[in-house]
Amino acid sequence: MLVGVIRRDDGGQLEAEAETQAEVREALEAQVPAGHVLTDARVAMIKRSTRISAVGRYRHTEIAEVEADDMTALEAKVPEGWKLMSVRAL
Repeated sequence: MLVGVIRRDDGGQLEAEAETQAEVREALEAQVPAGHVLTDARVAMIKRSTRISAVGRYRHTEIAEVEADDMTALEAKVPEGWKLMSVRAL
């Protein structure tokens, strides 16, 4: 028996601009939809300015488990819009 951990595979990208790194992080966090988490952010100084710009990515936090006898059957049980994250044998 195999058990797979799956996660919703929806996410996106956000942009923000602010004076400090803390403010830009806060601006990104404020845009993250409910049920999602900010996973990373790339920051850069804006040319000819003291402001910082950032591009962040977010993903869904919902996870679940599916069970099957073999890998082919397990992969077939992963619903559309979900991603298989890990597999363990029981």
